[in-house]
Parts: sequence; C-alpha cells; structure tokens
Amino acid sequence: MRRFHRFVTIASAGALSAALLAGCGPAPWDQGGGATPSATSTAVPTPVPNDLSGGSTQRSLTAGPVTATIDYWSTLSMDKWTPAAIKPVSIALKTTVEPADGQKVYLQRASMTAVPSSADGPLDPLQPQVDAATVSPGYLVLDPYSYSQTFNVGPVPDEATSVTLQFSYDFLVQTTPTSSEYAKQTASDTITVALTG
Repeated sequence: MRRFHRFVTIASAGALSAALLAGCGPAPWDQGGGATPSATSTAVPTPVPNDLSGGSTQRSLTAGPVTATIDYWSTLSMDKWTPAAIKPVSIALKTTVEPADGQKVYLQRASMTAVPSSADGPLDPLQPQVDAATVSPGYLVLDPYSYSQTFNVGPVPDEATSVTLQFSYDFLVQTTPTSSEYAKQTASDTITVALTG
C-alpha cells in the first residue's frame, strides 16, 4: 500500500505542475515565429510649402517678347505670418524685350489675389488688390527702370495654414521704337507662404 500511495502522490504532483505550466501560456519568444508586436502608427503632417522661407524669392516670367524678372519678399518675419496679422509682400520688377530694337515696355496693371488654404483645401479668396498705372501708357519697366510695390495680405480664417498669392502683370510693348501703338502681354505668377500659430 505504501508504494501505491507514494506513486499516487508523485503522479498528482506531476499533474499539478503540468497544469500550472499550461496556465502560464507559451513564452513570448515562441509566439508567431519571432513576430514583433505591432506599434501604433501616427500620421506625419505634410509640410506646408513656403516660397518665402529663405526671406525672398525671385522669378523669371515670359510673356511674348517680354521677360520679366521679379523679386518677392516680406518685411514681416515668417514667424509672425499668423492668420490674423496684416502680412506685407513687396515686389520689384524689371523687364527685357527680344529683339531689343529700342522699343519700350510699360507696366499697365499689377494685381494680387490672396487665397488662404486649410488642411481641408482652399478657402474663400480675399478681395483682389490692383495697382493700375496713373500715367499713360503705363510705368516704364524696361531695364534699368523698374517697378516696386507692396501689397498687404489681410486677416484670413484661423484654420488657414497657408496663403497662395496669385499675381498678374499687364505689359504694353511698343510695336516700334517710335510708334504710339502697343501690344499687350500678360504674365502671371503664384507664390505660397506658410502661416504660423
């Protein structure tokens, strides 16, 4: 009887150990052939483009025989370009003409339309700003003469993250150096500026 009692005791202890080990579950390194736990992914926001991030930018535009070189900059630092601020954008423009036979180039009209955008897309544009020449036939912009102007981008909705500035320039080109007849040429440009806070 003693041998039988000792065998029963040993068998019971073995069964209890097996049950305890089964309750612990498989070891972490035995799960899924070495698969690593999935990490929670977070969406990285798309950076907002900023053509004035370096303080200024220059563009070269062609309209028929006219090539316009335009510098854009702001006297307001980029960290202060908030939706509520008045945001100045200055331009300096001069042109060349090809062939350069002595005819002059005049700027008849310059305009800027500001279109704010949020993460969901474009918002309503602001009222266009227009500088129309007060002299006939326009402002002389043939190099070395140039045109300078500052447009102000007014307050935009708080959710705006950038503002796109749409510029349009209307030029009059003499048909001959002594002619009082002119050909009209139009050039357009777009720059985008990021907004903060």
